[in-house]
Amino acid sequence: MTGTLSTDPLFFEREDFDLDTVRSLTAHALDGADDGELFLEQSYSESFAFDDGHLRQAGYDSSGGFGLRAVSGETVGFAQSSLLNRAALSRAADTVRAVRTGAGGARALDPAPRATNAQLYTEDNPLALTPFPVKVALLEKLDAWVRSRDSRVVQVMASLAGSWRAVRIVRADGSGAGDIRPLVRLNVSVVVQDAAGRRETGSFGTGGRILYDSLLEDSTWKYACDEALRAAVLSLEAVDAPAGEMDVVLGPGWPGVLLHEAIGHGLEGDGNRKGTSAFASLIGQRVAAEGVTIVDDGTLLDRRGSLSVDDEGTPTQRTVLIENGILKGYMQDRMNARLMGQVSTGNGRRESYACVPLPRMTNTFMLAGERDPEEIIASVKKGLYAVNFNGGQVDTTSGKFVFSASEAWLIENGKLTAPVKGATLVGNGPDVLTRVSMIGSDLELDRGVGTCGKEGQSVPVGVGQPTLKVDRLTVGGTA
Repeated sequence: MTGTLSTDPLFFEREDFDLDTVRSLTAHALDGADDGELFLEQSYSESFAFDDGHLRQAGYDSSGGFGLRAVSGETVGFAQSSLLNRAALSRAADTVRAVRTGAGGARALDPAPRATNAQLYTEDNPLALTPFPVKVALLEKLDAWVRSRDSRVVQVMASLAGSWRAVRIVRADGSGAGDIRPLVRLNVSVVVQDAAGRRETGSFGTGGRILYDSLLEDSTWKYACDEALRAAVLSLEAVDAPAGEMDVVLGPGWPGVLLHEAIGHGLEGDGNRKGTSAFASLIGQRVAAEGVTIVDDGTLLDRRGSLSVDDEGTPTQRTVLIENGILKGYMQDRMNARLMGQVSTGNGRRESYACVPLPRMTNTFMLAGERDPEEIIASVKKGLYAVNFNGGQVDTTSGKFVFSASEAWLIENGKLTAPVKGATLVGNGPDVLTRVSMIGSDLELDRGVGTCGKEGQSVPVGVGQPTLKVDRLTVGGTA
């Protein structure tokens, strides 16, 4: 893609920083390297926090700059600056040339990413299209609505956040890609107190690569409020969670975060190239029970984890990672793909221009099966139904994990009997895949709140799954 892109006016209508100059300096920087790119970024973000009936915080930030990367083998030269001018880029070019293979060395061994016209979300700026008073009024309505629903509500905390990010990638041959990425999110937390003075909290969030208009719809914000309140009230009724090994049913949607953490990171290219992942060298082998199919798909419309192109300029795609229990492939950026003799899957992602790209997930989820969710719960004599999670820890090398359930229920004789508190799930990601015995027909994706951390970088992601039955998983409880 060499023509004018919608992002070009944001970056190249500056004195001594026109597109021809930038292309020339980028080509100079990458001469003799195997791969690399110039990554330009301009971003704007805002946030509002409403607590105890008042607007407690309102913030706005703008930032921009470039990151210039040259790759030779597995050695990376990287320079970044918040200044978009010729002098800064020229200095960066001289710096990253230190990793080139030499005057007669190989150059641009990887072909430029294929170009597409895919546009998975609007280019409109949510920050500019919705006036400040409208955003504050939404939080006020939210607070009043929750308090009107239950006299036990003692505190309501709500936040609204939005960003608009423009990126432009320039390659050594002058090709490249541009992308404009909106992102909004609404969060609600509710504290309730019973007559005995016991307090509990419930929360709910929603969002995506959309405009604020979607969050302003009564059906959207009222649902968020009601779900947060429901979770808080349910916690007041919760009994101590049991402990021990038992069958566990995972609910649809957000519980896919367990798959994301315990399994997804192990399917990223870098860990498999280095041999540190539990899934290294297992392509073509059975790693999960029959029926288990897991994909990473960055092409879903308006989803939080979606990208029209990744941060190396490669269009995202639907990548089958595990198919019917057989390991089919990994999520790849350009460098790890080249070193493994594969091709990028459009999973090269970075938090900002100041970071190097890494192979990262986009929207990662398990596909639906054929079993009725009620049938799955009915099959459990004594176990746990985990509906929501609020945190966990994972060792990506071994796959061992500990996850804390924010909403879970006892299953007794095939029926949900009581909500429980303090339940944790303990296990090993690759092992859990082999213990999946029933897969529901009710695939759901999360509501648009996922953020993934890796090597100090955070990026928005999506997760999902249908209802799943996992046989004999260790549950840590409070009983």
